[in-house]
Amino acid sequence: MTAYDYSFAKLLDSTPIDILLVGDSLGMVSQGHINTLSVTLEDIVYHTRCVNQGVERALVVADMPFMSYQVSVEQAVTNAGILIQQGGAAAVKLEGGERIINQVNAILKAGIPVMGHIGLTPQSVHQFGGYKVQGKNFLDSKQIKQDAKDLQKAGVFSLVLEGIPEELAKEITNDLKIPTIGIGAGSNCDGQILVTHDLLGLNPDFAPKFVKRYAHLSDVIQNAVIDFISEVQSEKFPGSEHAYNLKKGPLKQVNNDR
Repeated sequence: MTAYDYSFAKLLDSTPIDILLVGDSLGMVSQGHINTLSVTLEDIVYHTRCVNQGVERALVVADMPFMSYQVSVEQAVTNAGILIQQGGAAAVKLEGGERIINQVNAILKAGIPVMGHIGLTPQSVHQFGGYKVQGKNFLDSKQIKQDAKDLQKAGVFSLVLEGIPEELAKEITNDLKIPTIGIGAGSNCDGQILVTHDLLGLNPDFAPKFVKRYAHLSDVIQNAVIDFISEVQSEKFPGSEHAYNLKKGPLKQVNNDR
């Protein structure tokens, strides 16, 4: 699951969840942008540091945001190192296949574990013409399968498969020795990931097909706030049990005269 702050990270880490991803999806769920492209390296470092403070057990993986690794191999290694050193991440995630293999190789040589991410890669949303399922034709599916094999050969420890047909995801999962993690890729992956805000129903206006809401916390939160307002207006809150009281007996006046 994704995590962006201390409180959620601590809650999620108290469950058996394996991995917490500090995703660049924070640009949409925390910052209110329409995509992930405006998220900076500094944003990811800050949120990773917050998440790391709340985690004792789960593996913390930090997304490398748009333009933090595409320009050069040297840039990629430097920025991956910043996420480990300053953010406290245990690993980084990069989007792409063949075109970023050199960056992945160099980051791994620097001793930093890498998670791969292929299929519908959100940082390429404009290139794709929107958030569209990838790998629906022979050539595209062939390239995605090759990207998966190349990333495994490079040494990534796991691979996110996003927004691809479940048949393709099953084939890739069966072909690889490393675990696959699906999101919008069907049930045949080795694991699954969802944005925490989507899973918990914190954004009722966002309902893609691949998301299952396990709670409807937006309703819970709104109702709690409405109850709070009502009790304040009716002077029911705060009650005597919420107030501090003086000890019995008269107050002693402090004499400050010298």
